[in-house]
Amino acid sequence: MRLEASVEGSFKEAMTAEARRAARAVTAGVGEATLGLKSELRRQITGAGLGERLARTWRSEVYPRSRQSIGGAGYVWSKAPSLIRIYEQGAIIRSQRGLYLAVPTPAAGKYGDARKKITPGDWERIHGMRLQFVYRPNGPSLLVANNARLTARGRAVANIGRRGGDPFTRLVGRTTVPVFILVPQVTVRKRLDVAGAGEKWIRMLPQLVLRHWFGSG
Repeated sequence: MRLEASVEGSFKEAMTAEARRAARAVTAGVGEATLGLKSELRRQITGAGLGERLARTWRSEVYPRSRQSIGGAGYVWSKAPSLIRIYEQGAIIRSQRGLYLAVPTPAAGKYGDARKKITPGDWERIHGMRLQFVYRPNGPSLLVANNARLTARGRAVANIGRRGGDPFTRLVGRTTVPVFILVPQVTVRKRLDVAGAGEKWIRMLPQLVLRHWFGSG
């Protein structure tokens, strides 16, 4: 018995078509893995209670951007790499310019100039008040605002307002308000696993490419 086999059609055309299928599959698989990794990293952040704003700093891109390629690659990065690194590795944060770190209370507000985190110097300049240091032997020391009042939003402001045309009338409800808590250091525990998520999606990539390859027809 003799068996004969032959290739129908153009071998070159068949290989070209298969190369196109491979390029589509690699591009689709890389795109799926890249998006999957970015989504998982965003979920890690929200799940750790670190907020949507930090989660949205994760971005992704697939290369080449404008065409399918068997050499496609995905890139996932954060626009806040220093913060991500702290929460991925853990850290002990100490003041670089003094004995204490000043942690703002809700009465301080969140931001100073240019939407930067509020500092004691920023707060004093904005409100025209001096903060007083209060030492507490059995707890964290404080920076407080004397003769202050709390606004409806819970912010400390100078206890001065307009009443009866006098711009320097003292308002009722004046009090001493803790504005900053002073601590020698802050320990940030590890809350993210960026490397583990990346390794997981890299392991899944061949399976994703094959699924798109044989499912592409």
